[in-house]
Amino acid sequence: MSRTDLTFTSHGAECAAWLYRPDGDGPHPIVVMAHGFSATRELRLDAYAERFVAAGLGVLLFDYRHFGASGGEPRQLLDIGKQLDDWRAAIAEARNVDWADPNRVALFGSSYSGGHVVTLAAEDRRIAAIVAQCPFSDGLATLRAVGPKHAASLTVHALRDQINAALGKPPHYLPAVADPGSPGVMTTHDAKPGMMALVPRDTVWENRVAARIGLRVPLYRPGTKAKHVQCPALWCITDQDTLCPGDNTAKWAAQAPRGEVKRYPIGHFDIYVGDSFERAVADQTEFLRRHLLPG
Repeated sequence: MSRTDLTFTSHGAECAAWLYRPDGDGPHPIVVMAHGFSATRELRLDAYAERFVAAGLGVLLFDYRHFGASGGEPRQLLDIGKQLDDWRAAIAEARNVDWADPNRVALFGSSYSGGHVVTLAAEDRRIAAIVAQCPFSDGLATLRAVGPKHAASLTVHALRDQINAALGKPPHYLPAVADPGSPGVMTTHDAKPGMMALVPRDTVWENRVAARIGLRVPLYRPGTKAKHVQCPALWCITDQDTLCPGDNTAKWAAQAPRGEVKRYPIGHFDIYVGDSFERAVADQTEFLRRHLLPG
């Protein structure tokens, strides 16, 4: 296994990636990966990548524009359309890797990016398989889960940031995770401790995000695209999820023609660490090997 630094361009900005090559002669299948809401690649996604590579799968793991080691101004701007474009650029880059098989490109998304991979697989019939881990599936379900008081507070901050953008002013930021009752985007009881448990000592991750994303969260419903996903698709659902309700995700996953579902009696952030991580990554590795390394 080897890991090298790689950059690719998405709409004029450089995206930073780690490219993992498995042992042996190619061509190898390759899994394109990126993280969830505000998170960067070193927040435990590298742990998944290492398991996949050890199982014979290549990996391209990247940071979105405006986040982490990637370029893009202003910083910490979470734009759904831009992130989907970054995914498309990363997929194109993966298909051009000299040791990778362009017909065996899979996607792995977690939390917010778990919704992105459903959206992308619905539009790109060349995708060979996807894994959607504790995925954001339905903004309306998330809005109901966080409650009207928090939704109203987030909307006020989001409008302030949107006005700043219209006037050419710097973004108005909110913490990505905060304690319950404090200003922030994710303020459930497990959000801040859960996210902080993923942050390594040396990190470029910042606990802030331009607040305007709050206006767009309710409108993003990638679960509705599940019925159009024709490739094998694994949903890893966290049943005690306070942000992405598990039963709602299961409803959408059931509509995927080749969908498979694994359910875990844990919270949204638990799946990244400890025994829960071990169970999930084993299920995901078996799924990816079965569909990408037949025989």
